[in-house]
Amino acid sequence: MANISVTGSVTMPRSARPQAETDLYPPLYRYLTDQGYTVRSEVKHSDVTATKGDDLVIIELKRTFGTALLVQAIKRQKVTPSVYVALPRPKPGKAWTDIKQLLRRLELGLIFVSTGRRGRPVEVVFHPVPFQQRRPRKLRRAFLQEIAGRSADLNVAGMNRRKVMTAYREACLYVACCLDLLGPLSPKQLRALGADPRAQSIVYANMYRWFERVDRGVYALSTRGRQAIAQHSELTDTFRKQIEDAEANKRLPL
Repeated sequence: MANISVTGSVTMPRSARPQAETDLYPPLYRYLTDQGYTVRSEVKHSDVTATKGDDLVIIELKRTFGTALLVQAIKRQKVTPSVYVALPRPKPGKAWTDIKQLLRRLELGLIFVSTGRRGRPVEVVFHPVPFQQRRPRKLRRAFLQEIAGRSADLNVAGMNRRKVMTAYREACLYVACCLDLLGPLSPKQLRALGADPRAQSIVYANMYRWFERVDRGVYALSTRGRQAIAQHSELTDTFRKQIEDAEANKRLPL
């Protein structure tokens, strides 16, 4: 696989942000020719091709990242594994962290081009190399625990203006229902009623401001907590039944 060097630089006149894809070509051309490549543009619909010996590098240019760029680059992988995408140097941000991960997964290289005087005119961020998938066991376990902790599918896929009913939020609602039904309780009493084993940390952290400490180690329901119960009546009605059954079958510890 041909990998163009990450070193080297070329001087460029100061200019504004590229107005067209063609503005990216001159610095790339000089950069590649300085490394001994023979460079030709628009070969078989490829933006830039560079050869040195038996090595063939293809670079696709775009002013902005998008699906069209990926489609073009993936098509070029039928010709050579050394395919790069070149874009104007972006501002740092989380979005680019995700984009880089996507490009690595697609086994594409990434080049940033700057047409100003600051920084290197051409930067090879990474080369196209075979992608090795890693699936951390901790992340998988977190997914499975979250799924197991939800009593039902209470969310709508794609929603973005409503709060997601997570397993932790459900656990907090269960605690809130216990306090609403039976009044102030301790974490030990909450657990005896079927609350999450993290009951103590739930009431102590009080993430949603649903609880109030009324005595040492004893907590009651706040006004916000009562509002939350009313907002999720379908779920809390089920919790109430579970709590009543637990209370009937097991005496509360002192």
